[in-house]
Amino acid sequence: MAPKNLQYIGAFLLPFFAIATSFDPFHQNQQPMGPMGPGGQVPFVPHEYVRFADVKRQCRSVLSSASELTFDANRANALMPELTFVKGDWKQDADNAPLMPFHGTDAADGAPDPLPLASFTLTHVDVGRRGRTALNVSGVLGVAISRNGTGPEMGQYVSPEFKVWPGSTEIKILFEGVYTENDDGESVLCMVGNALLPRRGSDAGNPWDWAKNTDRDNFQPPVTKDDNILLVLRYPTTLTLATRAVRGELTSTSGKSDAAYFDAVHLLSQLGAYSNYKFGSEKLVDKACTPHPYRDDILGGGRGLYKGNSFCGILDRFTSEDLLTVVPNWRCNATDATCRRLGPFETDKAVDATDGAFTDVSIVMQDVRCEPRNAPDGESSARVSAVFRAVPPWEHKYTAGKRSGLSGMTLAAEGVWRASTGQLCMVGCLGVGDKACHSRVCLYVQTTFTATRRSITVGQITRIDGGGGVAHFPLTIKRTVHPTELWNRFGVSGGAPLSMAYNYTKVKQAGEFLRRSEPFDFGTVLAKSLLSYPRIAAVDAMGLSNLADDLTLHVPAVPDPFPRERFERPFFQLEVLSLGSLVGRNSLGAQSTPFSDMPGGRGMGRASSSSSQPESSSTSSQPAEASILNVSAELSLSGEPYANVSSLFLEGVYNPVNGRMYLIGCRSIQASRQAFSTLREVEDGMDCSIEMRVEYPPTTARWLINPTAKAVGYSVPLITGAEALFARIAAGSDGAVPPSYEVDKSTLYWTIDCIVKILILAAFLLTLRLAQKVWRSRIRLLTRSPLEPGRVPSDRKVLLYSSGAHLVGFTVILLAHYVSVYSRPVRDEGSYMDARGRTHALREWAVTLEEYIGMAQDLFLLPQVIGNVVWRINCKPLKKSYYAGVTAVRLLPHLYDYIKAPAINPYFAEEYEFVNTSLDFYSRFGDVAIPLVAVALAAAVYVQQRWNYKIISKTVKTQQKKLQHLGSRVYERLPSMSSANFEAELVSGVNEGVGLRRDTSLS
Repeated sequence: MAPKNLQYIGAFLLPFFAIATSFDPFHQNQQPMGPMGPGGQVPFVPHEYVRFADVKRQCRSVLSSASELTFDANRANALMPELTFVKGDWKQDADNAPLMPFHGTDAADGAPDPLPLASFTLTHVDVGRRGRTALNVSGVLGVAISRNGTGPEMGQYVSPEFKVWPGSTEIKILFEGVYTENDDGESVLCMVGNALLPRRGSDAGNPWDWAKNTDRDNFQPPVTKDDNILLVLRYPTTLTLATRAVRGELTSTSGKSDAAYFDAVHLLSQLGAYSNYKFGSEKLVDKACTPHPYRDDILGGGRGLYKGNSFCGILDRFTSEDLLTVVPNWRCNATDATCRRLGPFETDKAVDATDGAFTDVSIVMQDVRCEPRNAPDGESSARVSAVFRAVPPWEHKYTAGKRSGLSGMTLAAEGVWRASTGQLCMVGCLGVGDKACHSRVCLYVQTTFTATRRSITVGQITRIDGGGGVAHFPLTIKRTVHPTELWNRFGVSGGAPLSMAYNYTKVKQAGEFLRRSEPFDFGTVLAKSLLSYPRIAAVDAMGLSNLADDLTLHVPAVPDPFPRERFERPFFQLEVLSLGSLVGRNSLGAQSTPFSDMPGGRGMGRASSSSSQPESSSTSSQPAEASILNVSAELSLSGEPYANVSSLFLEGVYNPVNGRMYLIGCRSIQASRQAFSTLREVEDGMDCSIEMRVEYPPTTARWLINPTAKAVGYSVPLITGAEALFARIAAGSDGAVPPSYEVDKSTLYWTIDCIVKILILAAFLLTLRLAQKVWRSRIRLLTRSPLEPGRVPSDRKVLLYSSGAHLVGFTVILLAHYVSVYSRPVRDEGSYMDARGRTHALREWAVTLEEYIGMAQDLFLLPQVIGNVVWRINCKPLKKSYYAGVTAVRLLPHLYDYIKAPAINPYFAEEYEFVNTSLDFYSRFGDVAIPLVAVALAAAVYVQQRWNYKIISKTVKTQQKKLQHLGSRVYERLPSMSSANFEAELVSGVNEGVGLRRDTSLS
């Protein structure tokens, strides 16, 4: 009887012995899997596994169903990226024992619910030793509840951690365990962990009462260390349409009465980019897409769609993880519930509140897999899989693009793109598995743009007839392209460049706007004959491209009317999309591409499918038809007051004869279908009742534009262009003028600028007259005393001393500038960005020299002070109102800067656009020191002219005779006459009977 009982006991224990022998991470007879070599493998990282007994006990069921592992070291090390997921979803079964608190005082009542997100990272795989059916692994799980979608930082070297603050709670749990595979097509991780868990209070109704203090400084949450945690994650071994979900369960192995116990937490994510996708849902695809192509609202005649060989590259570049805009259901005529639905997605109350307008609602396309192939008949095609995720208005768009959870807000899709039709047709499955595959997704890549169609990718999600699922109106999605993305014509690897075209549909309306706005005027005709405006330099693609650059605007804007209170200055951007038959910008390799219809740009070139010109007019004010260019552009205007026109799609004509652009604007309307019914002139869901005129300054008058010429005393830079010259030196060899020399194009600015320049010109002519008088006086003095040239004041020493003083000053300031630059924690890169976004080299010394030239104008009295000392004057060369008045004018800009400093533009270099008020000449110290020096010079002139001779004559008796001798004959001012026909001149020999001379030059 005893032997029989022993047989039963042995038969019962035999499976457990098999498990124990199959899982022995320290078994010495197994084939070692050594360190990974140089072929992209991860090096061996020592790791100690100390919870072998706990793993065996808690993972008994997983180990018992494990099959034999057959992969090698390469496969083992590929597990780390394959089994890692980021921002998956999690939820708990019940609220009796929650895992963590959440303090929601960061937002007001009615704010959206926080996002429960979980990330897992496999930190180590024991490639050196393994059992027959299991492999030692370790990892870290981060569980978070966050308002903004953030989560704990994951990595290889972390420790258990618990953090809580208003709006966010995070837990990091460290695990070690085993990796196994079973016969059900699953890879399983079973791991035990340890963590710092938040300690619940004694009040079962409010266990997290202490969480209300998380906003206090130095708050330390009560935690308890717990190592009774079990994590089981199940991955599909093959990634397909129906098998992509990663499921997990986090449980507490403590008793329910234990303080560290928590209810089970369920995790849901999906395999990522490191897993190979297996296409194999042809039956579901055929059911959704037969007959092919599916006739939706977008396909039409199939014209203007991409049908080349680079579809996969285009799809990845312009769709993967990009936000697709949702078009309002403005055509829906069904019930409110049907028209309000966001396609097949299970949305929240925030989306439903848009009432079918879908304001700020978007779709992100994730995990795009595209496999090109050729059919036996030679037709180009591609198999595509992707996940479409609905993003509600309140969710952060970047966070949404990184989420990996599967739910009613995700639609997994697989299908085929065919070049013959240009249509990508896919079957869509909502949530997890293939039980809810009731949707059809059609996507297109458009190659022809219009005023109302500026999307590179457009698609529609519809319900498969007879397939089940809830009824909904077809959901249209699109990805609008920015003009700068067309600059290189979409050079895509693996095929020919993507050739784009533009179909002008608003030029007739823009032509009527032009004729209305430009009646015949003789002054206008005269101005046109004298001025020239931005135009094509060469009749080719590069000429059009350069002109498109000239017509592109990136400038600050000013509200109209000008607000009285302080306001945030909006920024105006006008990006040219197409000009004539050119779309985008021309690359260097295509400079010689001819356009047969230039310069008229009628749209018959290689890049454009069609266009139209405004009708010709017999009115003489109408410019020649051949000179007008069709143009399309996009306008962006920042600022909350301009939200309704923050983005406009423009199309019209540009007249290079007078530099005016007449455009018709279309804007997207985010409104409910009820609101659409009250709108007029709606075209493709857009409002195209906007007219816009842009006026460009003449190129022949650009020499007048110099921002240093603003007041009296600026005549030298106006004529010589000294500061502009140094600005070009500072800009480097490319010759581009820095942004400080680019001015606004507004009419008000132009008028004020012209008035200022007229006054400056008058001041310059008066200065010339003064120079002429002094020159004639010097000649007269030399004529009277030819043997005593020392009697005539000489400017050579004054020039030498003044130049030396400025040279020393510039050297000191340059050294101070470099000390300031190298003492900053973050230095610039020695370059600046112009208004077109191009980067240019910047020479620090030349920038400082340019600034010093401007400062030297404030010290215009320095040569006079030096001259007074050298010449030992005994008269008053300068009138008090002159040097005091000019000094006061020069001080006004510094006073303004000190009281109201300009804002800093972070997108440009510190020396340009709006300068940094903490640097060099523009600092508060400079606004105080420079005026003080200027005032001191004015005071010195006053003292020299009033008291200089008297003081010296009293203190230095030996010099008195010399001063009297030179002063009486070298630099005396004759008394003035009241008559307007006489002028006072500087002459010598006042005691020699020389009186007033009549100046016949003014008579």
